[in-house]
This record gives sequence, C-alpha cells and structure tokens, in this order.
Amino acid sequence: MGMKGKMAVLALGAVVWCALPGQAEKKEGRPSRLTIGGYGEAVASYNFFSDSYLRYTSPQNYANSRGHGRFDLPHVVFFIGYDFGKGWSMGSEIEFEHGGTESAMEIEEEEGGEYESEIERGGEVALEQFWLQKSFRPEFNVRLGHIIVPVGGTNQHHMPTEFFGVYRPEGENTILPCTWHETGISLWGTAGKWRYEVLFLPGLDSDRFSRQNWINSGAGSPYEFKIGTSLAGAFRVDNYSVPGLRLSLSGYAGNSFRNTLKTPNSNYDDVRGAVMVGAFDFNYSAHNFVVRGSVDYGHLTDSQIITTWNKNNRDDSPSPKQDVASDAMAAGIEAGYDFFGLSPKMRQKEQKFYLFARYDFYDSMFRTAPGVMKYDWCGRQRVAAGINYYPIRDIVIKAEYSIGLMRKQYNDEPAVSIGVAYAGMFKL
Repeated sequence: MGMKGKMAVLALGAVVWCALPGQAEKKEGRPSRLTIGGYGEAVASYNFFSDSYLRYTSPQNYANSRGHGRFDLPHVVFFIGYDFGKGWSMGSEIEFEHGGTESAMEIEEEEGGEYESEIERGGEVALEQFWLQKSFRPEFNVRLGHIIVPVGGTNQHHMPTEFFGVYRPEGENTILPCTWHETGISLWGTAGKWRYEVLFLPGLDSDRFSRQNWINSGAGSPYEFKIGTSLAGAFRVDNYSVPGLRLSLSGYAGNSFRNTLKTPNSNYDDVRGAVMVGAFDFNYSAHNFVVRGSVDYGHLTDSQIITTWNKNNRDDSPSPKQDVASDAMAAGIEAGYDFFGLSPKMRQKEQKFYLFARYDFYDSMFRTAPGVMKYDWCGRQRVAAGINYYPIRDIVIKAEYSIGLMRKQYNDEPAVSIGVAYAGMFKL
C-alpha cells in the first residue's frame, strides 16, 4: 500500500489496520461505513529442555532432561470499525488469548512448586480496543477510549504478518506490556512523511512488577476498574522519508507506586516508582528484503522500596512479591529474503517465501539497585532461523528453529516451532 493509501486508512481511524489489505465495499462499489477484520495464530512447539519450575534454581539437575511439546492459540482477534460521518468513527477489538476464558492450572515457583488454579480477569479474553474518534483534518485527530499504547515496535505492529517468528518478538514481549492497551486520550496526525501520536493514560501498577517480566504485568487491572491515581504520558513519531523505510521513536513516562488499592502510609510520601521507557524501531521493505529491528530501554525509580513493599504484600494480593530491577532492556533484529520475488509468475500470484534469521538480547534485570537480588537467568540471547510462506496475501505458514543462549551456569533452551496465521479484512 502506498503512502497516500495509508493516510486514507488512518483517516478512518483504524491505525491498527494500516497494514491490512483491502477495505470492505458495498455491492454498488461505494466504500462501506462498516469495517470488519481480524487476525489469529495457531502454533505448536517442541522445546528440547525441561519445563520444571526449578530448572534455573538447580540447573545441574536438568542438563539432560527430556523436552516437552506445547500447542497453543496465542491470539485470535476480531475487530469492528464504523464511520459515522462528519469526522466521527469508532473502533473496537476483542482478543481471545490461549483459546478463550477458562481456569488455568499453574505451578507456582514462589510457593514451593504447588499447583494453583487461577482465573485472571483480562488474561484470556480482553477488550483490547474500544474508542471513539473525531478527525478534524489529517494533521489532527482526537481518539478517546481504550487504545493501543504504541511504545516499541511490537505494540504498534503486532499482527502475525508483521513479524517473522512463530511467536511475537521475545524481548519486547517479555519486559513491556504486549499488546499494551489502556483507557485514555490520544492525539495523532500525519503531515507529509511524518506521523505523530501523543497519549495521556493512567499509570502502571508497581504491585504487579516482577523479576522475569519487569513492568509487563503492570498494565491493565486485576480489578473491575483501572486505578488512575497516577497518570502517565506516551508518544510515538514515525518517519517515511526514505522509500521502503520506516524509522520510529517512542517513549513512556509515569509514576506507578500509588496505582494500587493498598494505600501507602505517610512514610512513603516521597516514593514515586517513576517508569521511563525509550524505544527505537525500524522496518525496511524493498528489493525482496524485509529487515526489522528494535531497541528498548527502561528505568524504574525506587525499585528497592517497591521490591520490599511487594514482598510484604498479603499472600492473597495480585503481586508476585518478587525482586524488581531498576533497569531493563531488549534489542532485536530480523531479516528475511523473499525467494519467490525472483519469479514474475509468483509475484503475479502474490505468493511469497521468506527465509529469515533473527537475533534477540533481553534482560529484565539488566541493572538492580542495592539490596535487590539479581537473577542472571533473566538475561539471555536468542537466535532463530526459519521460513515464512504466504500462499495468499493474508495467510502465512511459519516454521523456525530457535535457541535461547543462557549464561554459562544455566542450560540453553533450543526449540522447534510451527504455526499458521492470518490477518485481513472481511468482505461484507
């Protein structure tokens, strides 16, 4: 889709649909006011390493362990948009994660490996977007409601046709909320080769920060409402000046310590738990090549106090009661070449066959404050290689071999994964 086509879709208020082909049309050829679409993934993996909760605590006992297989529906999403006219539009998106809403049995590492059954509100079925938008002109639009927080490459481009791996990029998907969605206000627009977005939203909840996922679980809410005692801001800027290349900067800043039902006493008046995230990502697509990459760095103030506070929470609180790092980072790059692009016949059929490779480094405990225990297994490198085959434009079949390269005292984590996915608009 050309730049002008992208601007037209954006004007309808469906930013998340920019990469999707086609627009539903009525029989008489006029654009429909109703837009229906979706995306979904079905995957299977065999992991050649133990899935014991003790594999990092006593790695020597699991060096020669048998592997384990997993089948999953990571994301199945349906979205509906409507153009009311006179600049007003609506967008909504419901997401089913891991097959739907059911109770899940887990082994709790912090409770001696006990089995525990949990139902987490928003964990399996989530209203990921619901907003109303007023478009005044291409340069200025106002969106109010539940919206995507476009910090990092994956949050803005999270459909399965927008990354090569069977699963979403592991680094960003570990340390940041993904897909990050909050109720708030967004101001966005396009001008020439630029697009901007500024958001105002409630802050994260530091009660649910953790060692392995840093601030990942701090978005959303385990309650029937989102606490907004502390507010936050986010932004994203995209540039398309070079044909085939997108360069993007994004960031987030907000306090997190008081966004909890448990009110801190006066001894904590100076504690803010400020979260600051900066991210750069890019996408290059030309000459049969696709290259994507991202770098994310985050800092949390008062991490030592938050760690102590969380560990002293009641056993029935939603906090994992774990050490939390002051700094986390993730970096990744992937590149693929479309061999079918060498054939005029295959190009005419819109079939593609990519051979790709990917590298990630991420560490949810990149730096820790004095008194906070550092867990070395939270940092790792990951290398993957595989194929993406598009029999038609909207469907992709994926396969990859990956290996998580752990620090020397731990066991590496190789895996083979396959998956099938779609992303598209449905004709009415």
